[in-house]
Amino acid sequence: MTNESWGQVREGLIKRVGKNNYVTWIEPLRLAGLKNGVARFEVPTTFFGDWVLRNFGDQIRLQLTQSGESVDRVEFAVGNGNQPAPETRPAAKPAPQRARAELTDVLPGGPLDSRFTFDSFVVGKPNELAHAAARRVAEGGPVTFNPLFLYGGVGLGKTHLMHAIAHELQAKSGDLRVLYLSAEQFMYRFVQALRERQVMDFKELFRSVDVLMVDDVQFIAGKDSTQEEFFHTFNALVDQNKQIVISADRAPGEIKDLEERIKSRLQCGLVVDLHPTDYELRLGILQQKVDYYRQQYQGLVLADGVLEFLAHRITTNVRVLEGALTRLFAFASLVGREITLDLAQDCLADILRASDRKLTIEEIQRRVADYYNIRLSDMIGPKRLRNIARPRQVAMFLSKQLTTRSLPEIGRRFGGRDHTTIMHGVRKIEELKSTESQLADDLLLLRRLLQG
Repeated sequence: MTNESWGQVREGLIKRVGKNNYVTWIEPLRLAGLKNGVARFEVPTTFFGDWVLRNFGDQIRLQLTQSGESVDRVEFAVGNGNQPAPETRPAAKPAPQRARAELTDVLPGGPLDSRFTFDSFVVGKPNELAHAAARRVAEGGPVTFNPLFLYGGVGLGKTHLMHAIAHELQAKSGDLRVLYLSAEQFMYRFVQALRERQVMDFKELFRSVDVLMVDDVQFIAGKDSTQEEFFHTFNALVDQNKQIVISADRAPGEIKDLEERIKSRLQCGLVVDLHPTDYELRLGILQQKVDYYRQQYQGLVLADGVLEFLAHRITTNVRVLEGALTRLFAFASLVGREITLDLAQDCLADILRASDRKLTIEEIQRRVADYYNIRLSDMIGPKRLRNIARPRQVAMFLSKQLTTRSLPEIGRRFGGRDHTTIMHGVRKIEELKSTESQLADDLLLLRRLLQG
């Protein structure tokens, strides 16, 4: 098989996997050969090859077969001559040497939490892509997205992944200048530089790093001078092929009072949503924590069903979930009792009450909009295109099913629509879900996402 024919196969793969997936995972592949039914490819790293095999291996094999090649399986190996693809950026290289001690003193970063590593990060469906993208950045080598933008609600793992990236990069190269800080710290340092007339020193410091990581970037929204400096710092680093990793509590386009030019820059890389945890992921997190606590509190007995109970009831975020388990083990140790369901309900009564929160119409609208890949503004706007109207009706249906709001109240949340419009939308979805299996599957998955 020639590289030319492989190029034709890649064109077909764009349609199958989408442009973002293609640029990130298919473009860097190098065809090494096709013999005895085995197509071999060179990849930048072992992790890269494992991810492509698991997620796109069958599609690559199918596309090769459809092109006329006899392919039974595909294999991936790290290639010595693997070079960055045309659209990729080379790995960040250390800037001219500066004494390590001096660098540590002057870089105004935030402390890294030693607990937040990739080994301690529990992977599940809601965070699988974010984890894979973070591992890709942390491995160094050519990357196809800059910046990496991670967003999601509180306690879903954004900060954990950012710390894990920083730990991994620093472990691989002690000379690599990795700067992690919050957006508030960035703003504070900039204001301090203005006050002390050291803006040029500030610019030099932030433009000298190899990897810049800014957490909770939504906090610079509305701060005009800080946004201006952030914009120029961002551009300077990208021009030098330096890696940038950003996190926020929402997608770039939904951050109010953030300048449009910054939104545009943030959206030019890979934007990944960390979805709310599902039951399986929460249970996995608890099981990992229990192994640690059993070493700390030796002799404590954990009854069957307690972890499952907590994973089912505490759905707000991972921090609350972990805090509940910490309190439970500490309490059981102090009173010298077995950790049973009754003990858990007594000890965690306040947390359990707070977790029994009611869904809001806004949460439903946001989740449905994300699921169907439409803008939230279109969800409540006047457009009647089918690809917008159907998700809107789904959100109306779920709002009626999962909240106690009246039809007029729901109508007001959907752009001031009349209650009869809401009733029509609800009835429409009720009728279609029995005949359209895809719609029924969508509703089932959305219910799980919303109810945890």
